[in-house]
Amino acid sequence: MSVPDYMQCAEDHQTLLVVVQPVGIVPEENFFQIYKRISSVNQINVRDSQRVLYIRYRHHYPPENNEWGDFQTHRKVVGLITITDCCSAMDWPQTFEKFHLQKEIYGSTLYDSRLFVFGLQGEIAEQSRTDVAFYPSYDDCETVEKRIEDFIESLFIVLESKRLDRATDKSGDKIPLLCVPFEKKDFVGLDTDSRHYKKRCQGRMRKHVGDLCLQAGMLQDSLVHYHMAVELLRSVNDFLWLGAALEGLCSASVIYHYPGGTGGKAGARRAQGSSLPSEAGNRHRPGALTSNGINADTSAEIGRAKNCLSPEDIIDKYKEAISYYSKYKNAGVIELEACVKAVRVLAIQKRSMEASELLQGAVYINLRQLSEEEKIQRYSILSELYERIGFHRKSAFFKRIAAMQCVAPSIPEPGWRACYKLLLETLPGYSLSLDPKDFSKGTHRGWAAVQMRLLHELVYASRRMGNPALSVRHLSFLLQTMLDFLSDQEKKDVTQSLENYTSKCPGTMELITLPDGLKLPPVPFTKLPIVRSVKLLNLPVSLRPQKMKSLLGQNMSTKSPFIYSPIIAHNRGEERSKKIDFQWVQGDVCEVQLMVYNPMPFELRVENMGLLTAGVEFESLPAALSLPAESGLYPVTLVGVPQTTGQITINGYHTSVFGVFSDCLLDNLPGLKTNGCTVEVIPALPRLQISTSLPRSAHTLQPSSGDEISTNVSVQLYNGETQQLVIKLENIGTEPLEKLEVTAKTLSTKEKLYGDFLSWKLEDTLAQFPLKPGNIATFIVNIKVKLDFSCQENLLQDLDDGISVSGLPLSSPFRQIGKPRVESKPINPPESGKAGDFSHVKTLEAILNFKYSGGPGHVEGYYRDLSLGLHVEVEPSVFFTRVSTLPATSTRQCHLLLDVFNSTEHELTISARNNEDLVLHAGECQRMAIQVDKFNFESFPDSPSEGVQFANAKKLEEERQQAKGLEINSKLDICWKIISFNKCREGEASVEGVLNQLVLEHLQLAPLQWGDTAKLFYLGGDLATKARPKCCLVSLWFLLFYLVILFPYSTCPFNFFCFFCCKPP
Repeated sequence: MSVPDYMQCAEDHQTLLVVVQPVGIVPEENFFQIYKRISSVNQINVRDSQRVLYIRYRHHYPPENNEWGDFQTHRKVVGLITITDCCSAMDWPQTFEKFHLQKEIYGSTLYDSRLFVFGLQGEIAEQSRTDVAFYPSYDDCETVEKRIEDFIESLFIVLESKRLDRATDKSGDKIPLLCVPFEKKDFVGLDTDSRHYKKRCQGRMRKHVGDLCLQAGMLQDSLVHYHMAVELLRSVNDFLWLGAALEGLCSASVIYHYPGGTGGKAGARRAQGSSLPSEAGNRHRPGALTSNGINADTSAEIGRAKNCLSPEDIIDKYKEAISYYSKYKNAGVIELEACVKAVRVLAIQKRSMEASELLQGAVYINLRQLSEEEKIQRYSILSELYERIGFHRKSAFFKRIAAMQCVAPSIPEPGWRACYKLLLETLPGYSLSLDPKDFSKGTHRGWAAVQMRLLHELVYASRRMGNPALSVRHLSFLLQTMLDFLSDQEKKDVTQSLENYTSKCPGTMELITLPDGLKLPPVPFTKLPIVRSVKLLNLPVSLRPQKMKSLLGQNMSTKSPFIYSPIIAHNRGEERSKKIDFQWVQGDVCEVQLMVYNPMPFELRVENMGLLTAGVEFESLPAALSLPAESGLYPVTLVGVPQTTGQITINGYHTSVFGVFSDCLLDNLPGLKTNGCTVEVIPALPRLQISTSLPRSAHTLQPSSGDEISTNVSVQLYNGETQQLVIKLENIGTEPLEKLEVTAKTLSTKEKLYGDFLSWKLEDTLAQFPLKPGNIATFIVNIKVKLDFSCQENLLQDLDDGISVSGLPLSSPFRQIGKPRVESKPINPPESGKAGDFSHVKTLEAILNFKYSGGPGHVEGYYRDLSLGLHVEVEPSVFFTRVSTLPATSTRQCHLLLDVFNSTEHELTISARNNEDLVLHAGECQRMAIQVDKFNFESFPDSPSEGVQFANAKKLEEERQQAKGLEINSKLDICWKIISFNKCREGEASVEGVLNQLVLEHLQLAPLQWGDTAKLFYLGGDLATKARPKCCLVSLWFLLFYLVILFPYSTCPFNFFCFFCCKPP
């Protein structure tokens, strides 16, 4: 026997072997269609008996194995069924002749045979024959199963007659010696009359009758015969047949203990219609005698416990039988099959270690030179058996050997598909799954080196199969799951191979379905690069939407009528953990920042990287990046534009690396940090872009509120100068700009401002609204810097007393008292002497805020803020170093004396209302006199009383001083002009902060009331009695003022009397 049957199991000993083969040329599909129907009839209940007959079908069976039919009857081909195509009556004789030739191959052992003819019609097909069945076609053959049942019954009749013939042999009759093929030459010339020879013949015949009884469904009888055969054969040391008797005894005991079978799926077929083994004693045909003449009905009296082996004894007897087989070189196949049967029993008994020892011995059983196909079958069955006993890695080892055997160099046409299929079956044994999700759950399982070797073999096998997409999928899986175990050189080799494959067939995220139905999931490259954190970014400050405050307040929820509910608060807390507290705007570019890491030892190029979203229609704008080798955490910003409104969820990102397209979901990224993945998209709003007539500023304003300023501009002005800021408002969005509000905020400064720093007229701009997309509106802001024009004290100390006042030699009357008057002379700058030594640049900063809205966002109550930062550097223009007054010829007028200092580096002209222009050179100081009408300040608020609080009184007094200064300044209209620039620069010189209390009293109209005949005596005392006390005090004050100040310059002393006595003009 040369070809082992690795599918054999213990219960096959009770089956009849039937071979089904084609005759002539029969399409394979048609043949297996009929073969499947024939093999479905694998057991029948014998008529008029409780016995069950089992059939084992084979479509290929080596004739040399049939020669071992006497050794074990289940190896004998007892039935032959042939299938043939015959379309014409002329071909029938030749077809029938082939059928007879086919029968001659197994003729010595056949009980019966059948021929199924398809396609033949006519007179021949209408003949009624037992051994031939005619069918018009393969689809029109309803009686196939019925004919098979009749065929099996005919086999049973022959089997039963043979069993009876062998069982009723008289002891006096000469018993033939049953032999295996290699024994025939050894028994030539032996003494056939010796007692030893007769016992050998009796023992072998007993064993043969036990086989026939087991096939005929007489389990208890077979146990009795096997026991007797063991005793006889053991006494004559016939070890080969003793092993066969022990194996038969084990098979019968296995059938008794395990009625479901030991062959896995194959054994399940015996459960249907089978009766309990305990009833086997009642299945014997009445009157049937055993070999010792005992009636079959009394065989149950022997006792099952005595004849049937226990589960433990079954394995012991198997091992003993195997040891006997091992003594014979030509019985290697029998030994191997016995090992396989024993292992199947041990697998049911869950005795894995003993089964492993038996299988390890079976591996080293020396057979003849096996073909490659037989080697594949041998390693495959070893793998299956190891799998059944729970040795998964050992099973995978032998299956991998079988896979490699499919493509051995000695095979002319290597079976790469079979190799690939077997390699796939080895994956579970090495703790390897083709689903990348299984590798993100905790620690790595299995031996990484073995797994990488197996994956490389899968890649190579799929490539040789001509399936590049499969190669890309396996190589991508290798790179993704085994990245941590690859050396730097291996990483380079694998990626280079992957790029070569993807140049012909790019990797996709599609599911790959194999011909056998296995589905390979996609392999996203979540480690190329590794993403550590995902952060959704807010829009830039100038584009962030703001919600208009409702009457109930901005934070009040309208979903519940209650101010606070712990249930609602809890739910909102859960939402906040997922939803972000800012909004995106429909149609605006939104950003998501990823912190990525390149684990490769070389530069990693990532192409087509974009966002994966859900909930809102989203246009992702792909990006390409290049990460340096082992870069560490590297920020990457992905952008996109939401096209609709609602809740948008960032599910992940997509990439293209080494030609493999990947969709990486955030849920599958281990150790990922995120600030939330859901954000609200509000309706579209217009986008405002501003450009100004001023240059951009290098100074960035930092307001205390923390708001960011989108644009900063700067300008340099002289104190008192006014300049227009032209702002162009361009709608660069897709929605019309409908609403606009402008506010200004001056940042805190130590300098005191007079008048309005920034002023504008918004009505002219709003007249151009609504502003359609792409249109531009103009907005004009007037910048007017008016700081204090008074000079510091150190400058006063450096100036001389003599001042040229409009060409008249005058000195300050207040200084005249302390020192003699000096003629006017030009003032030269000191040695350090530049105008800049007396000046310093002051800074003013302000923020213009544009609040605008429009489109669907305006309907929903949203708006945007845009801020413009203004940085103004103020250089001093002129200073008023001294201020005094002189009386004029009229009591309602006076002269205001101003010492003006030019602090610029340019020649400057200063003018006042109804006065000549005064030219000042750089650093020059001159006095100018302005004749002004005195002011009536009675309309201003009175001075605070003593009962008013100090703070309020001080503030009220400051307001009075400021109002008086503003009134006086408006009447003076002092302006300066510098013409040395390309464009004449001019401005205002204000005296608001220069006038002190004494000067203000001089400029105030005296509150006296005179009659038509009022008289005043020079030395008389009637003034105190005829006028009110307050008037008397004022009159005395003016008298003193005239005597001290005016009298030295008066040409007519009589003016004194006219001043007091005459009626005012």
